[in-house]
Amino acid sequence: MDLEKRINAFVELGKFLEQFSTPNFTKNEAVLHNDLFFEGFKHQIKLAEEHNGWFTIENIAYAFNNWSNALTKSNFTTWFSKYNFNNLIPKQVAIIMAGNIPLVGFHDFLAVLISGHQVLVKQSSNDKHLLPYLSKYLEYVEPEFKGNISFTEDKLNDFDAVIATGSDNTARYFEYYFRGKPSIIRKNRNSVAVLTGDETDEDFENLSEDIFRYYGLGCRNVSKLFVPKDYNFDGFFQGMYKWHPIIEQTKYANNYDYNKAVYLMSEFDMLENGFLMIKEDESYASPIATVFYEHYDSLEQLQDRLITESDKIQCVVSKDVVAQSVDFGQTQNPQLWDYADNVDTIAFLLKI
Repeated sequence: MDLEKRINAFVELGKFLEQFSTPNFTKNEAVLHNDLFFEGFKHQIKLAEEHNGWFTIENIAYAFNNWSNALTKSNFTTWFSKYNFNNLIPKQVAIIMAGNIPLVGFHDFLAVLISGHQVLVKQSSNDKHLLPYLSKYLEYVEPEFKGNISFTEDKLNDFDAVIATGSDNTARYFEYYFRGKPSIIRKNRNSVAVLTGDETDEDFENLSEDIFRYYGLGCRNVSKLFVPKDYNFDGFFQGMYKWHPIIEQTKYANNYDYNKAVYLMSEFDMLENGFLMIKEDESYASPIATVFYEHYDSLEQLQDRLITESDKIQCVVSKDVVAQSVDFGQTQNPQLWDYADNVDTIAFLLKI
């Protein structure tokens, strides 16, 4: 199967996902094979929501919206402009996926198949309903995908390379277990925001999306703020207020109550507004319903630190005051060519 056929299949998948890009699904009769797949996918979404309390219909639809916007012919053209897919020898590539947000492993899945390899997927038990069904849709749109996509819940066998995502602890296991294979091993990362005091109300509202989307469970969610000395958090909290209904979600509320109790009993200083706490802390990974913050002396020194500690950071958000930063509100909207951990997955797949 040539590259053009693979691209066209994923473009059709994007059109299929667009129907589910808002909580009120809208069937588009022009979408290929809709009579076979539309109702069935609604059922898979329901199963995903019932199986994982963090996978609300709003967050699932948000993920679908991002992917439907990404899977376009023009985006594929831009993405592939610097690669040469000629002379690739197809290999079996295993993917071990995380399950923290809906379809979190989809980019790896896409990269393996679009480059011309076969994929062997080991999903997280937290996110096991959506991708297999979408794979069936892909195979129906482009029958040449059949035999190139497989899923397993068992020990991985018979693969040539691996892409594995997990915690720092599981990464050590992955590195040992897969030491004889070409691999990409991903560890814990978090995202940060650099504030200066010059942010607008709109900036803070956009930043709230980076903090609260997916309940803060993604590596692209902002979990830490860097602020200047004597920073006033009033504007920050005002910008966060649009997300106050989040406390009505039971799992989030339970985490908020638990972490607040821990901080109070430990007599930690923190600020809170009834649904979000901020606490001064040097760590990058903050608990659910909490954002850490740290003061900086100068943007130049902070820039140097962010570069030094880049292996802990997925995204840096700022109002263009830090090099290669992401705009407020855009952390959960990466382009196809924005690679996790800044590791070029396609380049890796082309050389294995």
